[in-house]
Amino acid sequence: MKKIVIMGASSGMGLAVAEALASRGVTVGLAARHTEPMRALQKRYPGRVHYARIDVTQPQAVGQLYQLIEIMGGMDTYFHVAGIGFENLELDPEREVNILDTNVCGFARMICAAYRYFFSRGIRGHIAAITSVAGTNGIGRLSAYSSSKAFGQKYLVALEQLANAENSGVRFTDIRPGWVNTPLLIPNHRYPMEMDLDYVVPKLIWALAYKPRVSVIDWRWNIVTGLWRMIPNALWTRIKMRISSPDSPLPVPEINQTLPA
Repeated sequence: MKKIVIMGASSGMGLAVAEALASRGVTVGLAARHTEPMRALQKRYPGRVHYARIDVTQPQAVGQLYQLIEIMGGMDTYFHVAGIGFENLELDPEREVNILDTNVCGFARMICAAYRYFFSRGIRGHIAAITSVAGTNGIGRLSAYSSSKAFGQKYLVALEQLANAENSGVRFTDIRPGWVNTPLLIPNHRYPMEMDLDYVVPKLIWALAYKPRVSVIDWRWNIVTGLWRMIPNALWTRIKMRISSPDSPLPVPEINQTLPA
């Protein structure tokens, strides 16, 4: 991994991984809608960090990605972190569609653009993407979010099948973290098995370096999601899933902010 593009690198996991890799001498291309954090990182690592304002929900995002890659002098790894999510218990259609625009349409737009870049140039590249443990099954309080993450997981499977059929040599890694403590979580709330960035970032870098097909972060969530998959739908749909609580594991508040992955 010498040249990586990180899509969704203005905060949270994307920005933290970008800083860690830049400090190790990797050429990093940052992309997100909010440019100030990326500009600040570029000032810290001039010549090693490049950035572009890219909105994955817009058709021009593909061309902007290719322009960023050209500025970097190439790409061998594409890391897709961009994603949003929030509770929508009223099932407001516009809010559901907003999540799907980013997590489904934007995901497909950028992942297939990265694949086409590698395939058309004969590069045996690596495509890694943050999905989520939430993609294991539909979660009522996070209906669009959990469903969109399931889409991402299946989309990577589909592209891997295509890559094998085309003998492209492109590898895929599906990274599925649980709750990660970033500014996007509601302050002063507890989340199940919540993890700090300092704990998660080395695991993300390991996944980018060693390219496992699926990486669940961490082992506790690997066990939990394994149990989730064993629950039949007739039982799963009767479970009242808790998302977070203010200083106590009992109450369940609304989530109105975006989620980190």
